[in-house]
Amino acid sequence: MGGFKKGLQNLGRAMLLPVAALPLAGLILRLAAPDMLNVPILMAAGNAVFGNLDILFAIGVAIGFAKAKDKGIPAMTGFLAIITLKQGLLIIDKTIDMGIFGGIISGLIAAWTYNRFKNQKLPMVFSYFGGEKFPLTMVLVFQTIAAFIFGYIWPVIQAGIDQFAKLLMGMGAIGVGIFMFLNRLLIPFGLHHVMNTYVYYDMGKYTAPNGQVFHGEITRFINGDPKAGLFLSGFFVIMMFGVPAICLAIYNAAYKDRKDEVKGIMGSGATTSFVAGITEPVEFTFMFISPMLYVIHAIYAGLAGFICALFNIKIGFTFGSSIIDYLINFKIATNPILILPIGVAFFALYYFTFYYLIKWKSIPTMGREEVQDYGEEATADEENLSMGSKNYEYTAKKMLQAFGGKENIEEAYSCNTRLRVEVKDPSIVDEQKIKQMGVSGIIKPTENNFQVVVGLEVTYVMAEFGKLLDSE
Repeated sequence: MGGFKKGLQNLGRAMLLPVAALPLAGLILRLAAPDMLNVPILMAAGNAVFGNLDILFAIGVAIGFAKAKDKGIPAMTGFLAIITLKQGLLIIDKTIDMGIFGGIISGLIAAWTYNRFKNQKLPMVFSYFGGEKFPLTMVLVFQTIAAFIFGYIWPVIQAGIDQFAKLLMGMGAIGVGIFMFLNRLLIPFGLHHVMNTYVYYDMGKYTAPNGQVFHGEITRFINGDPKAGLFLSGFFVIMMFGVPAICLAIYNAAYKDRKDEVKGIMGSGATTSFVAGITEPVEFTFMFISPMLYVIHAIYAGLAGFICALFNIKIGFTFGSSIIDYLINFKIATNPILILPIGVAFFALYYFTFYYLIKWKSIPTMGREEVQDYGEEATADEENLSMGSKNYEYTAKKMLQAFGGKENIEEAYSCNTRLRVEVKDPSIVDEQKIKQMGVSGIIKPTENNFQVVVGLEVTYVMAEFGKLLDSE
């Protein structure tokens, strides 16, 4: 089970790489549309990304699973894997469309091929093709076989996926509510990306006037599908109204002498959610302190999706269901103005629910927790340190020490808001010292895997963390 969970975690992480290319491409595509700036060459640039999602995901997954510091050859292996599969399927059956699943499968095969054959030795006359280059040859063989297999079994699988999509979409508002509920509920495990990927980039089908075919709620909405956006509209309610309301509730529920401290953190969290559509810095401040509050949050998210669907609100996003996407996509959306009154209602619902439950149940949310005992070994700098200090080099150094030094690090990387570290010996990890760094929380999906919730500054912390790992 631990290996399975780790594999899903790695898959979610690998998907973040190609997804990182989508926000700007989506914004370009929207701004260049005929009803806005009307710049065809910019639209072509945006479509170059959204029209090749399977290739992006193949490369991203190959990079994510390949065991190598230099990811160049794994990326090339992923690219060769997907184009070999696509060409093989065209010969067998031109109607087969594996979408991003083809990319994910190709990426997984490419990563396995690279890890298995990267040290392969060949006779001297063929030595140039050995070592790290050998996977480039072997992946062509494996993907030719894969094309033959999927050419005959995928039509059945494709029919099953289509039925699932139709079931989910056919459930109307209930289907939307279920999706949004699960979306929030899976965040603590980092598995929401797996489910999101299908809904966002593969569910449904739309043929544009120029004959190009697009899949997924996000992609179809951006390209003018009038049926797309139903599964996305509820997120605007949560990001623009729900999470800021949680921040206000936590701030007002904080003890009087702690309000100034909480104000900065919660104010930043609310702004990040409203402007960037990123909610984890806020959610991780209470999800493990009070699972009850987090389940309520997930239920309210599902309810928001359900209500938005009932009112036939269809609006998409590329940046993160924030005010930016709301304003940019307002013109091509269906009933987007209704998000505002619904959002105000959910702001009140979230605020009063969280505020009164925190007070009634004496939940130790930020500003209400007991004063931490940092121990005799903690320095004054450690006790006062927070992400607001911007001292990322110092933070990374102390965090690495708390993880047991670089000798204890098996792997380290970051996602949107988390520093994810796999250690060799979890017994020597000092979680208390990590918490002293001013992080929002620590998650352990498996015994050897730690996820430190840093926030948006995780990129800078990881940069310094990586330097320390690479140092002699």
